[in-house]
Amino acid sequence: MLLRVVHRTGYEYAGTASHSFNEARMTPRQTLHQQVLHTKVDITPVAWTNTYTDYWGTTVTQFEVHEPHPRLMVAASSTVDVQRPTVEGHGLGWDDIRSAEVFDDLSEYLLQSPSVEPPEDLRARVAEIAGRSATPGACAREVVAMVHEEMSYVSGSTGVHTRAAEAWSTRSGVCQDMSNLTIGCLRSVGIPACYVSGYLLPVREPEVGRPYTGESHAWVRWWDGEWVGMDPTNAIQPGERHVEIGRGREYGDVPPLRGIYTGTRSSSMFVEVELTALR
Repeated sequence: MLLRVVHRTGYEYAGTASHSFNEARMTPRQTLHQQVLHTKVDITPVAWTNTYTDYWGTTVTQFEVHEPHPRLMVAASSTVDVQRPTVEGHGLGWDDIRSAEVFDDLSEYLLQSPSVEPPEDLRARVAEIAGRSATPGACAREVVAMVHEEMSYVSGSTGVHTRAAEAWSTRSGVCQDMSNLTIGCLRSVGIPACYVSGYLLPVREPEVGRPYTGESHAWVRWWDGEWVGMDPTNAIQPGERHVEIGRGREYGDVPPLRGIYTGTRSSSMFVEVELTALR
């Protein structure tokens, strides 16, 4: 599917910011199954910029503004051709996934940080699922189904600093929480898991040329001899409606916009995402 993505985000300051220093991760990844035909990041006010690829392979636009400004806006536009196939994995066994070779290569994706670590009761449930699952892949799919079925998507119920265990305690959250929680569950039984940030066109059969309101999205990948993706929010495998931006261990590795400012005490963030199928 050929998609146009327009993502506008930034800050409205209570007063005037004198300086701001930020990083934006809003440029789609160029991969075997996702061709980036056009991408551009505009910043208002005009800023000094530097672009680099971070440790996880995500494109980062680093920028600084050194003039008084009551508002900061980052507008990223991209045209992306997504032809993402279904990936089933290699059907590795438990001994394979827990081997020294896999640990050496993917130990960063086995780290249990406070952001993703599940509570004890959930760890016990996942251990039970793993115990009756013939393969890690079967376990991963059951865990994704459990998170999808028992968590309710409630916009605004959590924030970027909410931990997975906190979201589980209320059984509510957004895609970030469901992805972080799934990752922590999989890692608790030795399955390497990765966080993916991006966008999702919200309509299964979109009208060509019609813009649809979307939002930033997140899903997961786990290792099964190859990376297998799954979207726990929607209980589907990422496909041609998913546009990938970044990968990392958890949300903290791939926030769309992060920074600091001086000159005023408070600010509010705004976000607008628009996706259009071009064919």
